[in-house]
Amino acid sequence: MARQIDLLRALLRPRDAVPGQGLLDRSVTTMRVRPADLDIYLHVNNGVYLQMMDVARTNYIADLGGFPLLKERRWYPVVAAQTVSYRRSLKLGQRFDITTSVVGWDERVIYLEQIFSRAGERCARGLVAGRFLSRGSSERVPAPEVVEALAPGTLQPELPSDVASWAQALDVAHRA
Repeated sequence: MARQIDLLRALLRPRDAVPGQGLLDRSVTTMRVRPADLDIYLHVNNGVYLQMMDVARTNYIADLGGFPLLKERRWYPVVAAQTVSYRRSLKLGQRFDITTSVVGWDERVIYLEQIFSRAGERCARGLVAGRFLSRGSSERVPAPEVVEALAPGTLQPELPSDVASWAQALDVAHRA
């Protein structure tokens, strides 16, 4: 529940845009593990990682200065698919960063990577396939249209092979 409050705060009072921040630039969100984040084994619960990723993606949009544009166009982001792989536990009181970056897109979705790290050591990696919907109609907004609106002229990078394979396996990738 506490991370949902963080998400609400990030949506209602987004942090300031980072001057010069590009769509393909990394966005860093720093957090600390709280008691409510823990499971019975006293490390961060796997479901809490997903809530933390929501907050970090919201901060990523804020860093781009994207909220006014999304509001004007009545677009909102949703998760089509996500997965997390874990390497190291996060425990009570530890500070950590979530580094969020767009790694590519296709006609349907934008692919993001979210790395959890503590003291420079990777703890977890999340992959997210996100798309945007239009408020009121729930109509899907093509990913290239979102990219062009948020960051005009951004060249599409080649999607990393592991992300492309993941998207195909989960059937979230664009279908020809």
